[in-house]
Amino acid sequence: MNEFDENESFRDRVSTIAEDGKRLWVYPKRPAGRLFKYRNLVAYLLLIIFFATPFIKLNGDPVMLFDFLQRRFIIFGVVFFPQDFHIFVLSMITFIVFVVLFTVIFGRLFCGWICPQTIFMEFIFRQLEYLIEGNNSKQRKLDERTMDFDKLWRKSLKHLVFYLISLVTVYFFLAYVIGMDRVRGLIESGPAANWAGFVGMLIFAGVHYLVFAKLREQVCIIVCPYGRLQGVLLDRNSINVSYDYKRGEPRAKYNPLENRHEAEKGDCIDCNSCVVVCPTGIDIRNGTQLECINCTACIDACDNVMERVHKPKGLIRYASERSIAEGTKLKFNIRILFYSVVLSGLLILIGYLFSIRTDIESTILRMPGSMYQEYDSLHYSNIYTIQLINKTRKDLPVELLIDDAEGEIKMMGGPLIVSKGDVGKATFLLVVEKSKLKSSMTGIEFKVMCEGREMDEIEATFVGPNTLDTGSEPDND
Repeated sequence: MNEFDENESFRDRVSTIAEDGKRLWVYPKRPAGRLFKYRNLVAYLLLIIFFATPFIKLNGDPVMLFDFLQRRFIIFGVVFFPQDFHIFVLSMITFIVFVVLFTVIFGRLFCGWICPQTIFMEFIFRQLEYLIEGNNSKQRKLDERTMDFDKLWRKSLKHLVFYLISLVTVYFFLAYVIGMDRVRGLIESGPAANWAGFVGMLIFAGVHYLVFAKLREQVCIIVCPYGRLQGVLLDRNSINVSYDYKRGEPRAKYNPLENRHEAEKGDCIDCNSCVVVCPTGIDIRNGTQLECINCTACIDACDNVMERVHKPKGLIRYASERSIAEGTKLKFNIRILFYSVVLSGLLILIGYLFSIRTDIESTILRMPGSMYQEYDSLHYSNIYTIQLINKTRKDLPVELLIDDAEGEIKMMGGPLIVSKGDVGKATFLLVVEKSKLKSSMTGIEFKVMCEGREMDEIEATFVGPNTLDTGSEPDND
């Protein structure tokens, strides 16, 4: 095998798969450092938001709800219905473009800092594993030795805790779908009252448990489509966690009595600290790889070593491949500025779509199968149905108006009041003077009013006798 093959052999397979195809279990060392502290703050803030949000209500309803069965969604207190599908589609397109542009500029920053898989794995399950089984070397020894009482109770306790956390997490996910009140009701009523739902929760909890107890980093490498897209989204200008090979090579073990510069040696002392902390088991010194989630654990580990050997920090840092190859510092260049402006524009577009969204969505149709009726000797009438969707968090009184010169509206039933987040329906007659009808199909414009404000304008047609088109006297029979 030549030198090139030796340097590139790591690309022949993923880091967690052996040459014989067997899984290589990863035992990462617990990271420590400045960036890890920041990641802790971000992760636990997001976890607090995740577990606290289902308890927050606005006007009696959850602030976040994704009820796919009822086709009802509440996002930050704003109710969305199927009629808002165009906003949803545009939002998804904008989100995809945002993800692409964000990745082109900042690499997999999302994966290491915000992704739920990383947060749950590294800041809940991994930390509990350190607590129960010890550090990475103790975990490795525990797995290698034969079963005894110490191994049995540690493994049993770990997996029991893992499953209980998964069960709690799944119930909170369910709260985002049906609401916390209904989840409480299911728990209080017990499994016997809803055994199918209870079994379903156990199964989903089992899947969640397997992801974090067994699959782990394989989700990022094999399952996650975003990770697979990394190869086509990144270029030489993308910002990633990168090893400065210009400064670090050639590598050599550290000798405090040796002048490394005189010996023409790089700053990397080949201590493997960046490798043992990696949660996906890669060597960042080999360059950008599919498995890297930009978690920054290797940056903290390398900075700690550089500090001890009295070398500048930043041998591993956030940088683009171009900045390392050319020996320049990462700058906020025109490219980053342009993409940032595009990203900001997309977010502004979404905000604008939400701002122009009306509080009431209305539809007016003539009663199916109905024709005109002779209301009296001077008037014809048509019967209509109106459907109103209240997208607000309060009950709304609705009034239907029309130009007095065009006709008169007669509502059937009492005043029309649409409950919050509900769909209201009503039937009404439109009465028009015979003398004002010039054809069998006359355009009408309705105005939907609420608390003195015009909420919507709807065009409809008023059907009269066909004889109006010929100019002859209408048949009143």
